Amino acid sequence: MIQISEVKTKKQRKQFVEFPLKLYKGNQWFVPPLYGDEMNVFKPTYHYYEQAEAVYYLAYRDGEVVGRISGILQRAANEKWNQKQVRFTRFDAIDDQEVANALFQAVEQWAVSKGMEEVVGPLGFSDLEREGLLIEGFDQLNTFEEQYNYPYYQRLIENCGYGKDVDWLEHQLRAPKNGFDERYRHISDMMLKKLHLRFGEARSTRQFVKKYADDIFKIWDETYETIYGTVPFTDNIKRSMVAQFKLLINKKYIRVLFDETGKVVAFGLLFPNISNAVRPSGGRLTLPCICRLLHSIHHPKVLDLGVIGVSDEYKNHALSTAMLVSLGDALLGEIEHAETNLNLEHNIPIQNAWKYFDAIQNKRRRCFIKRIVPQVEAEQNQ
Repeated sequence: MIQISEVKTKKQRKQFVEFPLKLYKGNQWFVPPLYGDEMNVFKPTYHYYEQAEAVYYLAYRDGEVVGRISGILQRAANEKWNQKQVRFTRFDAIDDQEVANALFQAVEQWAVSKGMEEVVGPLGFSDLEREGLLIEGFDQLNTFEEQYNYPYYQRLIENCGYGKDVDWLEHQLRAPKNGFDERYRHISDMMLKKLHLRFGEARSTRQFVKKYADDIFKIWDETYETIYGTVPFTDNIKRSMVAQFKLLINKKYIRVLFDETGKVVAFGLLFPNISNAVRPSGGRLTLPCICRLLHSIHHPKVLDLGVIGVSDEYKNHALSTAMLVSLGDALLGEIEHAETNLNLEHNIPIQNAWKYFDAIQNKRRRCFIKRIVPQVEAEQNQ
């Protein structure tokens, strides 16, 4: 018999965070999030709780944890998109339909109690968190930014009545064997000259974050305003992201475009891939893990494509081409390849952008959706 318990105690919080570490022990493709970051979600001061609320459940069988799930009521997203949705996230379970049924039923009942009409996911508090269920690419090392899952998860979720909402594609990008087409670079140079724009450099990561963070967040919000699952930045979210950026950014892989007045009009971020740095410690920042992190950040072999943003003023001037040409230079030398992370399958411009590279689609992720009928409606229909 499956027992569902809402996470309330310190022991349960530890069980919730550590269950996937046990479930995926020895799996060569799984990359854990930072342990401390996962524990932070249980703090009342967690930065997303000013615009959302969440519930966390564990599934037990004979006193042993066999699954987990979280539900998120993201009020800012519902208001922005005019929806009545609860998001599910951090779903992990053994291959047992009874376990999955009990976990999703708990989240759906919670959603009904909040007056919601749909459950969607996997989605986090925002698109900056891990999202999407892996449905292709199970033999690929995950990036630190995204979650690995076993193939049977899709069956468990679909058997709970969920269907496809959207898919994301991921690609590996390599520098073309014959080098980048110089025509793109020529076009980029001519365009920048015509618009009186220039690339700038930061003397250090700290200086970059301090000087340009506000401009970048503004452009980021503008660029991704209509992208699926996005929510507006708050000051607390910005501060949290800045703290993470300081840990992961290498200024060699930052690109910023300025206009004549020194105003930031576009930016691009590549992050050193730290997957193999955090795996051995289960995401705990032990001394060996910190040493591996520092080495990965300063001597990366793989890069993760973070984000490219262009201000509304210049969005029709193909600045993303100039940014891609510049970021493409980062793949030369010691870098083996870059990972794109998530791109919506219907986002044709970004899919076309990978023509500049030797690109291979290596993963696909899916967000599921289920219509739930509030109990009051069900009673009315009887």
